[in-house]
Amino acid sequence: MSLRLHDTATAAVRDLTPLVPGEVSIYLCGATVQAPPHIGHVRSGIAFDVLARWLEAGHGLRVVFIRNVTDVEDKILAKSTEAGLPWWAWASRHEQAFTRAYDALGVRRPTYEPRATGHITEMLEMVDELVAAGHAYPAPDGSGDVYFDVRSWPEYGSLTHQALADMEPAADADPRGKRDPRDFALWKGAKEGEQAAWPSRWGRGRPGWHLECSAMARRYLGREFDIHAGGLDLRFPHHENEQAQSRAAGDPFARTWLHNGWVTVGGEKMSKSLGNSLVVDTVLAGGARPLALRYALGTAHYRSMIEYSPEHLVEAGRALERLEGFLRRARQAPGAADAPFTMDFPAAFRAALDDDLNVPGALAVVHETVRAGNTALDAGDGAAAQAAAHAVVAMLDVLGLNPLDPHWGAASSTASRAELAVDQLVRAELVRRQAAREARDFATADGVRDRLADLGVAVEDTPDGPRWAWSDGA
Repeated sequence: MSLRLHDTATAAVRDLTPLVPGEVSIYLCGATVQAPPHIGHVRSGIAFDVLARWLEAGHGLRVVFIRNVTDVEDKILAKSTEAGLPWWAWASRHEQAFTRAYDALGVRRPTYEPRATGHITEMLEMVDELVAAGHAYPAPDGSGDVYFDVRSWPEYGSLTHQALADMEPAADADPRGKRDPRDFALWKGAKEGEQAAWPSRWGRGRPGWHLECSAMARRYLGREFDIHAGGLDLRFPHHENEQAQSRAAGDPFARTWLHNGWVTVGGEKMSKSLGNSLVVDTVLAGGARPLALRYALGTAHYRSMIEYSPEHLVEAGRALERLEGFLRRARQAPGAADAPFTMDFPAAFRAALDDDLNVPGALAVVHETVRAGNTALDAGDGAAAQAAAHAVVAMLDVLGLNPLDPHWGAASSTASRAELAVDQLVRAELVRRQAAREARDFATADGVRDRLADLGVAVEDTPDGPRWAWSDGA
């Protein structure tokens, strides 16, 4: 197929050749539900939602998409204890917050969304395999910890191109009983008072974070699958450890690794300390339009960093207004209702997305098509305008940005009412302007036009009467 993606493991852009013809399997590291999601957390969901949409719409492939939920982990236990809540109640509360955020931003539900706690049996089976193969060992002090022996796997470090001597000690478990400080925990023996624990032949305990994803990927996608995706910050140690333990257990594991860039604020990676005011629920409750937030987070190249600021949302809103203005004009054009809908992608759009999911390049094609469509409307060429409108809708569907999608009608009812109100107010002003022109009161007519221009409204006089749109500078 023509789609090429940047593989982290080889540091090269490579052809995507599906393991199973006609199908692509994707595992995305999802939420660790320790807190509500800020805008940095949802970027990977948006970026790889676009990938899945393009594989389906652009290449006709069936996509099996797994996005896990890590619902037991050190930070979840610590924060739930601080809050005086059971760990499972804390995890459930924030899992629901992530689901709300994904839904609000038009991120489609995955094929399956497994929770770590539902797969303890598979995890223990994998630990048994690794111990039997000599790649893992229980702590000799009887603590119940089981570690992966990094020196037993010569390829350790290959994903992130590091030498073992350059790596820091693994900080995910107590160092007691480790053969090497860089060995990481597969199973953690329960400490006194911990309630998040399951029985095993090493005693009660819980899985290490890295083990969870290896076991769930195997369970839902098999021992080998096409794409493993996640944020750039997960490359090491999480993804490096996933790959090592899975391959040491005999699984070929992921054929291609994709990593999205961070969202930064003031040049710093989004974090809990920075993200309190940028929690998705808070941003949307503050009046941000969900479609504009998706545009702001989803239209950069997935591997690039996004420097977020309030102006970023404003710019996204203006871009959407231009897209919506064209689609509104096209719907109102004579013969629009009779034009057959065709869904096709311009060659330049297809080429952009096939080139390592180049969304900025694809978006440039969308805006070029909008300009061509507006020109056709100005010239009265209804057929060309409708062809452009259909292409724009098809392209925006792939990007998850189609304002005509019923999802956005529900999610953006406030924005829709505001748009209708503005349209009615502007039309009333245009009626007043037209009456002044017919009375040859050009001072009043010009005054109406100038006031509208100050508000970012461009007025166009056509043979069918005046029309308005947001000006490019608005």
